[in-house]
Amino acid sequence: MKLRSTTDGLIAERDDGTWAPLAGAEGLSAEQASDMVAFLAAGEPAREAAAKALASSGRNADPSAAGIPFSPRSMRAFMLWEAHVIQSSRMLVKRFFPAPLPQVVAGFERITGKTFPKLKPNGRFHEAPTFYVANHAMVIGDGQEMWWPSHTGYLDFELELAFVLDKPLADATPEEAREAIGGWFVLNDWSARDVQADDARENIFGPVVKSKTFANSLGPDLITADELPDWTRATGRVRVDGELWCEGATAGPQHDVGEMLAYASAGELLAPGDVISTGTMPGCCGLEVDRWIQPGQTVELEIDGIGTLANRISRDAKPATAYEPTHR
Repeated sequence: MKLRSTTDGLIAERDDGTWAPLAGAEGLSAEQASDMVAFLAAGEPAREAAAKALASSGRNADPSAAGIPFSPRSMRAFMLWEAHVIQSSRMLVKRFFPAPLPQVVAGFERITGKTFPKLKPNGRFHEAPTFYVANHAMVIGDGQEMWWPSHTGYLDFELELAFVLDKPLADATPEEAREAIGGWFVLNDWSARDVQADDARENIFGPVVKSKTFANSLGPDLITADELPDWTRATGRVRVDGELWCEGATAGPQHDVGEMLAYASAGELLAPGDVISTGTMPGCCGLEVDRWIQPGQTVELEIDGIGTLANRISRDAKPATAYEPTHR
């Protein structure tokens, strides 16, 4: 089931592409019909009640009135694809590291036909899922303008498949963790690449300090977990001003979502409303393809079966006013 959140409550998509409101649906409480996380937490009974409402209701809803699907309680962003790590590292070195390192890396790879060893993730990447804790308060929705952060000259996008939890988890097994996935949506993990390069070289906390804390965009469409039985078969693409820049897929991650959540919940509580991103689809950021967005351009992310997420970049937009909740 595909859902959106509006000021009047949740709406769901019919098979014919029209949308219907869930407010007043028999079998749904007022909270479940208005709050995305509450609806997901109610599980199959809520989905069945919504399906009956879709089949019987003659009321229509305007899907363009949707905002972000819910307000995240927290956000964790994982990095699961070695190909993304290698190509991103290669381009960070090429664009932002001082000579002679870019020439050394390029020369080694040209002569040997192999990946420069230091571009590969270390052993820890294969042993345990890698993630960072993002800024859950700085989220914007589809159609909102994205500001150009004052501290970077190289703003970048990242196409990511993300999900929200609908059950609490603490020291969970991978099996328990998979059952806590409530729904999937599109996420853009905006990044400051020159800052990321500086942090990688100089910051004791690593490359995800100021390069990642300023914004994430959440797509308006959320599909319930049953609609995506195999998350490793998702495909997507990025268009800038309508031009296709890159395409990718979620096949071949280093870790499964169950392992990710089990690791993240070790010794701490995860709760409904927590957002987990699986990370950048390989090849699906400007850094990897060495193409750079500019103010005035519109970046549109798409994941097949879920939907699209678009934001125009504007130097006039301000971070302080970017997040204006329009729903619960």
